[in-house]
Amino acid sequence: MNRDDLCYESTVSLVRRIRAGEVSPLQAVNASLERIERVDPRVHGYLHVAAEHALDAARRAEQALAERRELGALHGVPVAVKDLFDTAGMPTTCGSPRILVRNVPTRTATAVERLEQAGAVLLGKLQMTEFAFISHHPDTRPARNPWAADRSPGGSSSGSALAAASGLASATLGTDTAASIRLPAAWCGAVGLKPTWGRVSRDGVFPLAASFDHVGPITRSVADAALVLQVH
Repeated sequence: MNRDDLCYESTVSLVRRIRAGEVSPLQAVNASLERIERVDPRVHGYLHVAAEHALDAARRAEQALAERRELGALHGVPVAVKDLFDTAGMPTTCGSPRILVRNVPTRTATAVERLEQAGAVLLGKLQMTEFAFISHHPDTRPARNPWAADRSPGGSSSGSALAAASGLASATLGTDTAASIRLPAAWCGAVGLKPTWGRVSRDGVFPLAASFDHVGPITRSVADAALVLQVH
């Protein structure tokens, strides 16, 4: 299996193979980082790639396997999140590089914490329309549909959808206020789930409209979406 095949493997299958010792967390993360470096300049899915953070987390995941510790449901799986989730020590700009250019939170959003507690490895922060509203900030490279570069990937969770669809992360998190998970997932050929309101914590997530905002997964299959939702 080449690295691109590994990047397109389902999350459910990747979890099983990591547990079986057929794939290591470092192999999975390195494959993702290599693909991001090669493919993302064309599609602009990431605003921040946290390569060292991801590699450190992958090494810890390998140590847990070697020591036969209890493993989480997403152990060693490379994931990424929309850039409105707070992430400790990692930039969170909400797609607004001028206003929030220096915003580096000291805490992590609950939904992201739960991914990491389940063993997932955070690759970085994904492109989005500015403050989850209508358009990408002119100082950022606009996200591109992975299947047709002249087409929009949809929004506001544009990076979350295109990263999942094009193998730049095994699974991603987005937010949905007025179709912001569902629309980009549909336009990019991915699976986007808008859970029941309040099902997934919005603690540490930049609000657009608190009574409408939902947090949910974008993946390449229904089974993968169910697995990611399960850890929340």
